[in-house]
Amino acid sequence: MEIKQINDIKRGYFEAVEGDKQAGKMTYTWAGDSKFIIDHTEVNEEFNGKGVGKKLVMAAVEYARNNGLKIIPLCPFAKSVFDKTEEIHDVLFR
Repeated sequence: MEIKQINDIKRGYFEAVEGDKQAGKMTYTWAGDSKFIIDHTEVNEEFNGKGVGKKLVMAAVEYARNNGLKIIPLCPFAKSVFDKTEEIHDVLFR
C-alpha cells in the first residue's frame, strides 16, 4: 500500500492507494505555518479493518516530525489514535 500526500497553501490530504484503488483518505487544513488540523479520515469500506486509517495518521506524524510541525487532531478517528499511542505525542499541539 502506498501513501501519497497532496499539499497546498491552505489544505491537503494523505491518500492510501493499493493497486488502482483508493483505500482511504485523510484531509487536513493548515493552521498557520507550524501546525495543521486533521479534520477528516475516511476508509473505503473494502479496506475496513486493515489499519488503513492508522497508516494515514502515522504518515501525517512522520511528515510533522520531518518538518518540525505540530498536529491538531480534530477528526475523532485521528484523536483516538493519538489518545492510544503515547509515542506520537511529540507532534501533538498542546
